Amino acid sequence: MIKNICVFCSSSNYLDNAYYDDAKKLGKLIGQNGYNIVYGGSTLGMMWACASKVKNNGGKIYGVMPQKLVEMGCRTDNCDKFFLAEGMRDRKAKMDNISDAVIAMAGGFGTLEELTEMIVQKQLGYNKKAIVILNTNGFYDNLLEFFNQILDEKFANKFTKELFYVASTPEEVINYIKNYKEPDFTPSKHEIYSREN
Repeated sequence: MIKNICVFCSSSNYLDNAYYDDAKKLGKLIGQNGYNIVYGGSTLGMMWACASKVKNNGGKIYGVMPQKLVEMGCRTDNCDKFFLAEGMRDRKAKMDNISDAVIAMAGGFGTLEELTEMIVQKQLGYNKKAIVILNTNGFYDNLLEFFNQILDEKFANKFTKELFYVASTPEEVINYIKNYKEPDFTPSKHEIYSREN
C-alpha cells in the first residue's frame, strides 16, 4: 500500500510561477488523499511549495538532508520527522527506503540524478514502485526525447518505457498513483539485456 511519496524537484526560488503552482497543487492533493511526503527537508523552491501544502492538507512531511546542507542553514524545523544523512548518496538511499512511490517534478541536475537512479533501480528489480514524471510546461520533453534515442539506438531494452509514467497535471499524477498496481514480474537477464524488441 502506498503511504509515503518521495518527491524530487527544484530547490530554486527563481522559476516561472507555473512550476510553483503545480508544486502547490500536487502537495495539496498528496495531503488530501491521505499520503505523506518524503522530500529534501528545506524551505526552498518547489520543494517547500509542495511540502508545505502537504502539511496544510493533513499529510506528514519527512525531510532528509545531508550534513553539509544543514550546516548551510537549509533545514526547516517544520518536518514531522527529519533524517540527517552523511552525504547525497546516503540521502537518496534513505529517501528510497522510507517511500512507497516516487514523483519527479521539474528540477536541476540533482533531480535528474535522483529520477534516473530510481528508474535503474526498478529496471534491475530492486523496487516495484510507481515512478511518475510531472511534465509541467513540457519541461521534460527534451529528456523524454533523449530517452527515446537511448531505446532506439538499443542502449536499453524497450521494456524500460514501462517503468515510469509521464503526467501532464498534478491530478493525473495522483490518479496514477491511486490506481497503481505493482508489476508481478521480476526482470530477467534476458529482459534487461535483450534488444530483440
